[in-house]
Amino acid sequence: MAATKKGILNKLYFVFVFITLFLVAIIVKLTDIQFDEGERYIEMSEHLTLKNDTIFANRGNVFSADGSLLATSMSQFEIRMDAFTVDGEEFEKNIRSLSVELSKMLGASASQWENKIRKARTNKNRYLLIKRKLGYTDYMKIKSFPIFNLGMYKGGFIAEQSTVRAHPLGKVAERTIGYDDYRGAPGIEGAYRDYLNGKFGWRLKQKIAKGQWKPINDTNEKEPIDGKDIVTTIDINIQDIAHHSLLRQLEIYEADHGCVVVMETKTGEIKAISNLGKNTNGNYYERLNYAVGESNEPGSAFKVMSMVVALESKVIDTSTMVDTGTGKYIIHGRSISDSHRGGFGKISAARALEVSSNIGFARLIEENFAQNPEKFINSLRRMHLNEMLGLPIKGEGKPEIPGPGDKKWSKNALPSIAYGYNVSLTPLQILTFYNAIANNGEMVKPRFVKEIRSHDKNVESFGKVVIDPAICSKETIDKMHEILKNVVVRGTGKKLYAENFSMAGKTGTARTEYWNADWDTNRFYISSFTGYFPAENPKYSCIVVIHKPKAKTGYYGADVSGPVFKDIAQKIYTSKSEIDKIDNASPHFKSIENDYNTYFTISNKEIDSIPNVKGMPGMDAISLLENLGLKVSYTGNGKVTGQSLNAGEKIIKGSTIILN
Repeated sequence: MAATKKGILNKLYFVFVFITLFLVAIIVKLTDIQFDEGERYIEMSEHLTLKNDTIFANRGNVFSADGSLLATSMSQFEIRMDAFTVDGEEFEKNIRSLSVELSKMLGASASQWENKIRKARTNKNRYLLIKRKLGYTDYMKIKSFPIFNLGMYKGGFIAEQSTVRAHPLGKVAERTIGYDDYRGAPGIEGAYRDYLNGKFGWRLKQKIAKGQWKPINDTNEKEPIDGKDIVTTIDINIQDIAHHSLLRQLEIYEADHGCVVVMETKTGEIKAISNLGKNTNGNYYERLNYAVGESNEPGSAFKVMSMVVALESKVIDTSTMVDTGTGKYIIHGRSISDSHRGGFGKISAARALEVSSNIGFARLIEENFAQNPEKFINSLRRMHLNEMLGLPIKGEGKPEIPGPGDKKWSKNALPSIAYGYNVSLTPLQILTFYNAIANNGEMVKPRFVKEIRSHDKNVESFGKVVIDPAICSKETIDKMHEILKNVVVRGTGKKLYAENFSMAGKTGTARTEYWNADWDTNRFYISSFTGYFPAENPKYSCIVVIHKPKAKTGYYGADVSGPVFKDIAQKIYTSKSEIDKIDNASPHFKSIENDYNTYFTISNKEIDSIPNVKGMPGMDAISLLENLGLKVSYTGNGKVTGQSLNAGEKIIKGSTIILN
């Protein structure tokens, strides 16, 4: 009996000792976790339930030269509600008022909103979606609604901010202004991304039910720093003129695509650049940056380069005679023809450029450089025609000036290059050369950006960059000025001549896709006009290139691209006060004067009913309607195609009319 009792006690002692040791082990482990590994476990816990959510900084703005916005970042807000956190008495007191305000702003009935929020409260939903993509003004308004005005902790109001990129000009100059997102980084936005991008901030969030994350604090842990602003060289007025003039001509000729560039002669600043291509619906939009990236055979536009080389090399003078015959000429077994039926006969070299004779240039260059073609090619290259401009904007096309030994070289290469085939240049590269002639031989680099600014303070400026102070002698430049002026006065560009406004330049008509089997039945051309104005003291240079106009309507450079050049030149001339310093005479252009008189007559009538503005340029229609006391909202660009208030309706001052 005693032995049994002693055995039981021993077992109890053993169990006691075991439990004691086990408890000691637990205490030791807890102590170890608490003091030695505690931070690691806390970090693991926080990693699973807390996170730093990135707050993206606003990108800097992109401005035109006059301070107009071309691209900007706009805040948008996603509004949610922690329906469970609101005090019960406060909730019941104000839920109806909140629902009414939400109904007014966001639609749906007040009852629907009340039921939705009550259901969320019952289900302990702490992240109820109220509205996505809310603008700043509406965000400030919704923030003041009943319950929400108590803030995050008492009112359950949750607002998460993000930014979107907006382009006030819409599709105008879109490819040059550019973007920097999932589509890539073209244009100014991509080229200057390091300046435009700011520094990101962050906000601490906690994981709640269903994998959702809710901000812990009412404020950000680290505020984002906005990017710097870019001030471009673009002139909004000139850009608008160029865009709509090009668009109108593309539509008339049903062309595939086209581009326009306007450059300030002395500085190289790009004042306007428009690139329009046709989509499957026949509408034109900024599809690609053709001016910067598309290389093509320039055709007759290249004769200017050939002429400069020949004059500078002293192998010809402007009075040198060349026999163009009856308009057909065989050289190395290949036929060359001129556009003028019957030919030009014997003409001077200067006249050959004025009338754009292919035969004249093929013979002048072949006869003077056939024994030493490297001299001709090297002269072209010395004028930087084989070099890229080194633009900050991505995608510049590579120029091509082949020489003896290259794959493209053949016995016909020299005469072909003379009138613009077998070589390849982009519109902006061609314009840079013509601009050098306008600028008395000084070749300047095209420039899209004037300065970088931060909080209205200059950070960095970009001045004129000289590629070559003199591409050729002053003597040659003076001769080229005279010839290019005569192209417009009495040459292929004579349709553009205006007695009271001088322009100089060269037409260009190049065949394209002529290697296709159906060339004889389906011919394609590239029409261009490149020049500068006023001819005597050039302020601007300009190139217009239109691809594949409908051949039955017309395809010569003087007919297709020339009128765009003239329209741009005249409208800039009449709208820019700087020109007064060049010529104090007040020029009168009949078409512009008629448009002005029509608009002036309408705007000065006592009008009590809505006018019909369909077909009017958007800028004129907006001005007219605002002068009548209406508020104007619009979508799109160009001419008015529709208006929300019908013509003839009585005008109610302050009412809004929407234009398409």
